[in-house]
Amino acid sequence: MSGLTVLAIDTPSLGDRSYLVHDGEVAFVIDPQRDVDRVLDLLAAHDVRLTDVFETHLHNDYVTGGLALAELTDATYHVNAADDVAYRRQPISDGEVVEVGQRMRVTALATPGHTFTHLSYALADTVTGEDVGVFTGGSLLYGATGRPDLLGPDHTDALVRHQHASAHRLAELLPDDAAVFPTHGFGSFCSATQAEGESSTIGHERRTNPVLTLDEEAYVEDLLAGLDAWPAYYAHMGPANAAGPQAPDLTPPATADADELRRRIQAGEWVVDLRNRTAFAAGHVPGTFNIGREDQFATYLGWLIPWGTPLTILGETREDVAWAQRELVRIGIDRLAAQATGDPERWAPGRLEDFPTATFADLAHVRHHREVVVLDVRRDQERAESAIAGSVGIPIHEVLVRLDEVPRAEVWVHCAAGYRASIVASILAAAGHRVVAVDDEFGNAAPAGLPMVAA
Repeated sequence: MSGLTVLAIDTPSLGDRSYLVHDGEVAFVIDPQRDVDRVLDLLAAHDVRLTDVFETHLHNDYVTGGLALAELTDATYHVNAADDVAYRRQPISDGEVVEVGQRMRVTALATPGHTFTHLSYALADTVTGEDVGVFTGGSLLYGATGRPDLLGPDHTDALVRHQHASAHRLAELLPDDAAVFPTHGFGSFCSATQAEGESSTIGHERRTNPVLTLDEEAYVEDLLAGLDAWPAYYAHMGPANAAGPQAPDLTPPATADADELRRRIQAGEWVVDLRNRTAFAAGHVPGTFNIGREDQFATYLGWLIPWGTPLTILGETREDVAWAQRELVRIGIDRLAAQATGDPERWAPGRLEDFPTATFADLAHVRHHREVVVLDVRRDQERAESAIAGSVGIPIHEVLVRLDEVPRAEVWVHCAAGYRASIVASILAAAGHRVVAVDDEFGNAAPAGLPMVAA
């Protein structure tokens, strides 16, 4: 076995993974996230020196830390020569080899599909002769591939066919025991379908991944049929990465008192409460939105907020706010307008509002006695599989632009597990609707007696 060490740096909130690879003396990094202090800490912990940073592509789902990391460490920054970027980098192209230290050989391989200029990087140990693995970015994932539609519908057909050819190229060039190290596929919307597993090899993917088991036409048809909506903030990530993002400023934002919070809400700014959905429903500042401290936080906040809107975060502790701040710089929301910590009585003394929460069994019971609106905020693809008969379907990411479609009646909001329902319930409550947030698993709807249809 190779004496090289491959360390994964997970960002579960965005479904991505970066990698630090070292030989005990020097190291390289693949696709670093914006908060590069995590990489610096690993370098120090393993007592190795960073010499090279590689990007597989200009990312669409997060702001890279590659340029900042290279500048901080005096490492060489490798970006595809074909990418039009506004900063100095070491251009790299298909077939080029970079020797990292005395035993790590990195070969760039053109693997278009996720983007036209996508590169994968094959790693060989020159001491043992082993093909250690390949860093596949958004190309070959675990049981899936990166989605081909993020550059727009005019390019999707060409890219999905490139994706099929690229996966086959990797399978032909690398041995079965070579490890596969993707960047996307751990919950990222950059994955065409949900990837499976935590590790894999070329041989395993050859036997199980549809891109390698199906012919081109069958793969294209299957993949395109499964594509769903992707977060709106993705539109801003490519330009940010081409411009050359610097290291983020993670210093704490200014603290706002109750009067300032009220002024910000009245001015149309976003004030977001990080508390869990049960606590928010029981009492919150009027006009605030609830996007709780969970893995989906940055994805849904970035998806919903009108880009550039001033943002204030409310958290129980300063650590909560710092967590949110780190999550947000990863998607290019660089500075918070303000923060407030503690409890809602401090944020709006004597002015709290609330709304009820319920289960699907409660909804079934209520529908026997009075007419209510059932609002399903899952994505269309989820709803197509099964939905409550008579429910109104407005995906969470469309709610703000379709508020006038929500009837002025008692609205019971549900999703698949409660998180998205709470977000939408808070938006509707801020807009003056009477809401009930269904905090329950959708699988309990049919057993509760609610009639189901395929929407």
